[in-house]
Amino acid sequence: MTTDIDRMIEEALQGEEQALFRETAREPGFFAQAFGLLGGPNGWVNVVMMLTQIVLFIAAIWAGWRFFEAETALSALHWGLPAAVLVLASLIIKLAMMPELQANRMMRELKRLELQIAVSRKP
Repeated sequence: MTTDIDRMIEEALQGEEQALFRETAREPGFFAQAFGLLGGPNGWVNVVMMLTQIVLFIAAIWAGWRFFEAETALSALHWGLPAAVLVLASLIIKLAMMPELQANRMMRELKRLELQIAVSRKP
């Protein structure tokens, strides 16, 4: 049914509206959406979060490496706990950006719906 609706809308559109509909009809890939988080008014916050996440992950790898090189249980505990905490912190920061990614996806669909409504009201 959606293909029939899409076809009817596309037939009703002309020129610039048809190009706009085609542009909004296809959903960008994951990487395009992820890099889209780095722009806009809140982009700087996401850039800071991404850099922090990268630093935490590198520190976790370093602490994990030291954990596996440890010769005593106390030394292993000394490096293992920070490695685990750093990995978890980096994952939490990465997952904090997913709701914004989903919000951007919803806004894109709402704009597409608005375009469809505008076309259907056109005489």
